[in-house]
Order: sequence, then C-alpha cells, then structure tokens
Amino acid sequence: MKVAVLGAGAIGAYVGAALHRAGADVHLIARGPHLAAMRQHGVQVLSPRGDFTAHPHATDDPAEVGPVDYVFLGLKANSYAACGPLIEPLLHDTTAVVLAAQNGIPWWYFHRHGGPHDGHRVESVDPDGAVSAVLAPERAVGCVVYAATELEGPGVVRHLEGTRFSIGEPDRSVSRRCLALSEAMQAGGLKCPVEPDLRNDIWLKLLGNISFNPISALARATMRQMCLHGGTRRVIEIMMTETLAVAEALGCKVGVSIERRLAGAEKVGDHRTSTLQDLERGKPLELDVLLAAVVELADITGVDVPTLRTVHAISDLLALRSAA
Repeated sequence: MKVAVLGAGAIGAYVGAALHRAGADVHLIARGPHLAAMRQHGVQVLSPRGDFTAHPHATDDPAEVGPVDYVFLGLKANSYAACGPLIEPLLHDTTAVVLAAQNGIPWWYFHRHGGPHDGHRVESVDPDGAVSAVLAPERAVGCVVYAATELEGPGVVRHLEGTRFSIGEPDRSVSRRCLALSEAMQAGGLKCPVEPDLRNDIWLKLLGNISFNPISALARATMRQMCLHGGTRRVIEIMMTETLAVAEALGCKVGVSIERRLAGAEKVGDHRTSTLQDLERGKPLELDVLLAAVVELADITGVDVPTLRTVHAISDLLALRSAA
C-alpha cells in the first residue's frame, strides 16, 4: 500500500508515522522547518500510549512521490480548491482521497446521498464547483478524526488523546478500499471503523466544532472556560440544538445528548480549539465548513437557526479582519 500525506502537519504526520510502522510505503509532503526536521530525525510521536519515532520519506515535491493508492489530505478545507498542482502528480485511476484534517461539512456531502438533495452542491464549501473540479467526489473517502494532536516542534507530534479515525464511503457501501485502509490503520495502532453512514459521525463531531470553535475564537477561551461560563454555555446549547434540527431534517441521528457532549468538552480542560490556535498564529479561520455550510443547509431544509446565523455573522467578520 502506497500512501501520500499531503499537508503532513500534526494529524497528517501522526497518521503517516502510524502507517509507516505498520509497513505501508508512506510519503509525507510538507515544507519549511517541519519538513527539514522530519527528513533529518523522522517523525517523533510523544504519546501517553507510548512514544515512537518513524522515518517515512518526506519531501516538498509531490512529483517525487508519483501516483499512490491513498492520499491523506491534511490541508485545511479553504486550501482544497487551490491544491490541484500538488495533488495531481499523486493520482492514478483508482487513487482514493481521504479527508484527514477537515472538520465540518465536506464538499462531497450530497454525492450519492439519495433523496431530494442528491447531488446538491454546498456552495459554502464548494464555491462554483471549484473543489469538485480538483477533488472528484468519486475519489472521496470520508474520515472523521477523533484524535487530538499538536505540533510540539518541527518534526515532533504530541498525541494528546484518541486514536479513532472513522471512515466511510459517500454512497454508504462498505468498499474494499475502505476495508484495506482500515486494516492498515489498525496495524499501525489506530482505531479505524468503517461506518455504513459516516454522515452521522460528521454531525456528531460537528455538534462540538460548530459551537466551541467560533465561540473560542471570539472569546479567546478554552473548552473548560466556555463550559463553566453560564451565559456562554447557554449559547452553545442553543447552537447545538439548532444544529441537531438541521441534521435531523437531513435524516441523520446523533446518538449523544447535548448535556453529555458538554460534559465531555468540560473534561478536556483548558484546551484551545484549532480555530483559536489558528487565530493566535495568524492563520486563516476554517469557519465556512462549520458555520456557513450549516446555515446553507438550514436554508434548503427550512430549519430556523437564528443563533447560528448570528454567531456566523460575527465570526465571519472576525475571519475577514484576521485575514486582512
């Protein structure tokens, strides 16, 4: 199995290191000091499950890698439309593209969805079809990441918690390519269930991201701080309630109560969400796939989401100002 990780940041390098120690032919595509460190010292993983170091091939040139069986896309969603020149050298006729880093609604959401919205394009995440033109939905294998990692330094990944990477096909089939990838991921020490309908997992994770991520950036607050502040906690509860209504209108069920989701978030402690970390580092904020997409889905399903609209308007201004 030949695998390329395009955008081998914290999550991508962690997956690549795990697959490499399982015997896969792994190629990490990165840049800057992080790339230099991986070339010299490998990927150093620091984890409560045990530290280890892997030495997969690392490069900044996808053409040096050539066609692969799987591309793990570790880029932010707002980079997808422009990644054509990077991903094209990695593709052959049956290459699968696995979304390893994206939170929120994926561009392929309605691909082979069935029902009245089958084939609908979610403009917020696939404006004018720009992403689909680069990443054909037929190649997509969905992935919902439940692992938390961060780059402690160039070439050094701190694994904080979780090893689950749920995967699934947009058409709900249990495909050979999913089963083969699941087997390789498990051999590397990760949990990788193949879900018959990954969309339920997408909404489960989105329930937290759609609320905690923008609020954390607006308030500069950690998970624990948001949960313990009464007014903010109530806003998050309302956002989650509205999100569940949209999910249910699209036929998805999230098997976790809001109170349980909040309790789990509180236990995480003083963790800064990825959106807050991006804000602090001056990086673009990945909010379209979280908030804008769900507001758009509310429009097509007729669900009233006034709090999501309000938070989206304010956080969208923050994103624009931080990018200026």
